[in-house]
Amino acid sequence: MWHLSIGGRRFALLTTNKIWCYHNKLESAIYNALEKAQRERERDLLFQVLELSPPISSPLAMELPPKVKNILLLDSEGKRIAAKYYSGDWPTNTAKEAFEKAVFSKTQKTNARTEVEVTALENNIIVYKFVQDLHFFVTGGEEENELILASVLQGLFDAVNLLLRGNADKREALDNLDLIFLCFDEIIDGGIVLETDANVIAEKAGINSIDPNAPLSEQTISQALATAREHLTRSLMK
Repeated sequence: MWHLSIGGRRFALLTTNKIWCYHNKLESAIYNALEKAQRERERDLLFQVLELSPPISSPLAMELPPKVKNILLLDSEGKRIAAKYYSGDWPTNTAKEAFEKAVFSKTQKTNARTEVEVTALENNIIVYKFVQDLHFFVTGGEEENELILASVLQGLFDAVNLLLRGNADKREALDNLDLIFLCFDEIIDGGIVLETDANVIAEKAGINSIDPNAPLSEQTISQALATAREHLTRSLMK
């Protein structure tokens, strides 16, 4: 280290290496301070988010889309006409048949021809409605909203009635099973409710069931229009 005397006072002169050493230490200290400040800002922001977030047990945090476990269409003797299961609660055909039998036994003596009725079975909520010799059922978990399940059932009930032109009975249902299953698919996908408006369901199911080669005279107005559009599109693409 070198020394310099000025006015009788000695001053130490730093070598170039020591100057760089102090410079690096200062730079490191500044970097550490900035990094610490950044961590503190991130921590404060996280606390703010946690304070604003709903608790895990609150309805807002736990709200899930409504789910349907199955849709059943049985006849007046409890025999299956059409059914779709969206839950693994009944893994075998035997389990499904047993459930359908239990549902029918519990509801067959009730009057569900004017309004949707509700019952509980095996930790499930079941809504149902009858017309002629057809018994419609929609099943959801015990935590599901009854009104949503009822809207699903009513949408299916009315859509089938529209597609069968007011002649909803077992014979017509068996003759138009494709339409009924198309209704199922328009309403539910993997247990998630897609649509409950009967007019929309019936229109989509009707269009999806069109045979493009069928005479227009045998199709409904909406089907005929859809067929005409399809023929026009094909002709334009040639």
